[in-house]
Parts: sequence; structure tokens; C-alpha cells
Amino acid sequence: MKRIAVLTSGGDSPGMNAAIRAIVRTGISAGAEVIGVRHGYQGLVEGDFTLMDASSVSGIINQGGTILHSARSQAFRTPEGFQQAVDHLRAAGIEGLVVIGGNGSQTGNHALYTRASFPTVGVASTIDNDLYGTDYTIGFDTAVNTALESIDRLRDTATSHDRIFVIEVMGRSRGFLALHVGIAGGAEVVLLPEIPWTIEQVKRTLDAGYRRGKKSFLMVVAEGAARGEEFARQVEEATGYETRATVLGHVQRGGSPTAADRVLASQLGSAAVKLLLDGEHGVLVGEQHHCITTTPLADAWSHDKPLDPEMLDLVRVLGA
Repeated sequence: MKRIAVLTSGGDSPGMNAAIRAIVRTGISAGAEVIGVRHGYQGLVEGDFTLMDASSVSGIINQGGTILHSARSQAFRTPEGFQQAVDHLRAAGIEGLVVIGGNGSQTGNHALYTRASFPTVGVASTIDNDLYGTDYTIGFDTAVNTALESIDRLRDTATSHDRIFVIEVMGRSRGFLALHVGIAGGAEVVLLPEIPWTIEQVKRTLDAGYRRGKKSFLMVVAEGAARGEEFARQVEEATGYETRATVLGHVQRGGSPTAADRVLASQLGSAAVKLLLDGEHGVLVGEQHHCITTTPLADAWSHDKPLDPEMLDLVRVLGA
């Protein structure tokens, strides 16, 4: 395999550039040419390719976002667009593809591997950390720390004014980010999309805290469990306690990646290239129990990643 390509797809996450850097330099070291695909799957459809060399990825390991850019592509989902993407890959002499992204990105990756028999490998990258087949995804650690910095600041204000603060973090369908942020931030209440809740349960938790002498509270909610401002209104109406909401939004995606994300991205990117060159395709590269592992793409995008029950219990005990 003498020519491989790399693309980033879906939501950007800190560490994507570190993964691109590792893929380019590992590929070149192995004697392969590396082609960058700009704007994700839309770039495949349009044939938006660029030859990358070692200098093209110099100085990017500390940068957030993705130098290859990302885009949603409706065209790739159509039979015509899909075939255009495959035709462009083959016309450019590309023999293998690395896709950096989350669940949706790896769904497209799996389609290329199964429907077009094109050699692909996926790299697990999403701040949601919801991709099956890896303990941690690129960008998750940075997103947790970004949210935590805001929560620590909000706690100062909550304590000063004896208020309840609701902090909405990302996570439409999975609550990994809220779970970790809630534990690290010392939140009294954490709401996750996977766990049903009622306003009565929340009120009981707050009332119990006030009886113990607490004057302020932090509540972390995943966007898929509750919308911050609406939930704050519900809490204030149900309890009479002054409640404010802060929605962190897309700020969680940006910023310079942490050391943990830079190292993980470098490891996964390099491993993806080696797998392609060694003839192992149709897999997601991830990290499990501190080891680099592979999972069939068919499992990675179709299986739900479970929450750790011990972490859920920890939220309940520490927030009591």
C-alpha cells in the first residue's frame, strides 16, 4: 500500500490535529504517500484532496479543531454521492483510508469498507466519548477539563450568593461527559439521558441538602436529559430556591488539547496507519485498559457503549 488518505468528520474534537500529524508522519516513515481529504465525506464526494508532507503537520499538535476541516455531507448518503466518493478515491490512486471521528463518521467508514470493499480504519474521536470499542475517545479529556474550569468558577458565584446553578453540557443521547464533569466538579445532582428522572426526585435531593445546612448547589445536566434554562425554571418553580442556568455549548469542543488527548491521538493515529499497511481493515482503533485495541467497525457504530455502574453509584454517594 503506497498511498493512503486521512479525513476528519463530524463534530471537531481537540486532538484531531495530533492524530492527523501522527498519521502523516507514520505513513511517510513507512514509505507511503499521505493524502489529506478536506471537509470530511463531502471532500470525498468532491475530490477535494491535498498531498501532505511532514512539514504540513508541523506545529499543529497543540491546536484544537482540525486543519482538514469537517462538514456534514448529505450527498455522501445518496447512492450517487457515495459512488462519486469511491470513484475519486480510486482515481487518485488511494489504496487505504483513515477516518477520524465519532459514531456517525464510523458509520460512513463502515459503508465504504462493506459496500465498496475499500480498505479503511477508524480512529475514535469525539468529545462525547460514546463510541463503542474504546474506553476513551480523542477530545473527551479536554472537553471534561474545559467544562470543569467553568464549573469551578460558577461554584464561587453560587457560594457567594447562596444559589443553585444548573450547568448544561453536551451529550444528546449519552451522558459520559456529564457524568465525569459532575463527579470532578462535585455536583450535587447529575442528570443523564440514560437515567430517567423526575423533578420530585431533584427536589428531595435539594431539600435534604438544605436540611443539612447547605446553601448552594451545582447541578450538571446533559443536553439530552434536560435543557438547562428550562430545567432551572422547573427547579425554581418546584422549590422556590433561586436557580440560574449556564449553557456551555460549543465552547466544550474548542481549545488546545490536554496532554492526555495529545498522547492518545498520537498513539491511535500511528496505530491506524500500521494496521492499514499490515492488511488489517474494517476496524476501529481505540484504547481499552490502557492498551491500543481494535474493534470491528460493524460493532463500533451499531453497539451502545454502556455507562460504568460504579461511576453512577459514585455520583449518588458523593452528591448525597
